[in-house]
Amino acid sequence: MKYKVVEIFESINGEGMKAGELSVFIRFAGCNLCCGYCDTKWANETDAPYMEMELEEIVERVQAYQVKNITVTGGEPLLQKGIAELLQLLSQKGFFVEVETNGSVSLQEIAKNVPDVSFTMDYKLPGSKMEQKMNTENFMVLTAKDAVKFVVSDHLDLKRALVVSQEYGLGRKCNILLSPVFEAIEPEEIVTFMKENHWTEARLQIQMHKVIWDPQKRGV
Repeated sequence: MKYKVVEIFESINGEGMKAGELSVFIRFAGCNLCCGYCDTKWANETDAPYMEMELEEIVERVQAYQVKNITVTGGEPLLQKGIAELLQLLSQKGFFVEVETNGSVSLQEIAKNVPDVSFTMDYKLPGSKMEQKMNTENFMVLTAKDAVKFVVSDHLDLKRALVVSQEYGLGRKCNILLSPVFEAIEPEEIVTFMKENHWTEARLQIQMHKVIWDPQKRGV
């Protein structure tokens, strides 16, 4: 089994429930969505450069960093053939494995076979033009170790995020993250909305890697 790996690197986790902690990122090529604000389009194109790596080769590479956290991302990593086997082996090796997934691919098989894996699942809001692709059955498998991330472009996105959160009772199931589209909406507007709606279950997150480094810089 060979995996299409765009890059493997060590950095801080810029977002999610492990934000600020060191993590080794495994970024896979390819995605089935096309969000207007996507900041990794370069990894999603059909001609995106990637390395073909075998399972053992990936594990050996990440072990060399001596970091406990692994962030599996893309693109959409769950489109990779054999991804369950890789996640299972990483978990068995004692890593804390987080999967960043776009919300359109079923999580049920991974949740059943690799229960220690943590999901950070996007729910694409109207501003992304991809909301119709969302698989809401995924909400059924999320637990307290997981998070739903709403990437917010404007006030309409905020209102929709709150509706979805309430409709599916996300505050009782998992963590809720509100992430502003870079330079599209001010974080202050998100905080004001949270206060006005007493949205105590939600957590504002800022993409720290875009604050620390150039927003276009790769491998950070």
